[in-house]
Amino acid sequence: MTILLVDAGNTRVKLGWLDRRSGRREERALVLAHEHIGELAAQLERLDLAPQAAIGVNVAGTAAGQALNRILEQRYAISVQWIASHPHAAGVLNGYDIPAQLGPDRWMSMLGVAHRAQRAPLLLASFGTATTIDTLAPEPADTAVAMDSLPREHAERGMAGHGAPGPRGRPPCRFHGGLIFPGPALMRSSLANGTANLPEAQAPIAAFPTYTHQAISSGIAAAQAGALLRQWREGLQRFGRPPQVFSTGGAWPLVEEEARRVLARAQQDLGLPIQDIEWLPAPVLDGLAALASGGDFCS
Repeated sequence: MTILLVDAGNTRVKLGWLDRRSGRREERALVLAHEHIGELAAQLERLDLAPQAAIGVNVAGTAAGQALNRILEQRYAISVQWIASHPHAAGVLNGYDIPAQLGPDRWMSMLGVAHRAQRAPLLLASFGTATTIDTLAPEPADTAVAMDSLPREHAERGMAGHGAPGPRGRPPCRFHGGLIFPGPALMRSSLANGTANLPEAQAPIAAFPTYTHQAISSGIAAAQAGALLRQWREGLQRFGRPPQVFSTGGAWPLVEEEARRVLARAQQDLGLPIQDIEWLPAPVLDGLAALASGGDFCS
């Protein structure tokens, strides 16, 4: 069975696929701007894909979700099973006060990176229309939730997003929360729209900017990188070891240089090994694939 994986984001739709029999995934995600959703069927045919089911997350709104479903229903007689956030799935515990309020894209990203949290915490910084910086860490063995301590209905639910935290005795991961704030483009446009004289700036980043465009670009990069560094330091203090940092999102190139620089400096100042930021192309799709295949991570 080929399952279509759908990440309907604020500005574009990213699609992948999973062959449940072989575990084979897409080599590269298919990306469509919202105004090009109508090309979906033609793009899937070009790739010789005929999905028998589809799961996804939608933060793009009702209209985008309906448009995707119309195409899939007409061409393949399927519709997307939209996934919401739940208390636990695929070996990850949701630490939000009200788990259902966590954005489903952030939740799927946590499932997608969980296998990377092997005995160490991690940060996932997603730079898009909004920037989110989320923390995931393995639960200590003495506080981990065993399968037999969960309500039976949770242990029996599968692809709907309620998968059990993992086999008995295996410590799950916990999503510890994170930040949400405007992404680089929103920061730039808010300055242009909210002030009389500041432009939509594009300029190289500098420690001490000497003209307005440079001051704006440098300020935005500093704010984005500073938030990442703040969460890294909080993780270091809470968990006693530095989190590994991952990045994703279309706006990453705008802040990459500054983020790598400030993190490396902090690691050097603290006498820690230099651990670079690792780019992930599609953690939401990775999470959907983990959910669809019933994977258990953070072992």
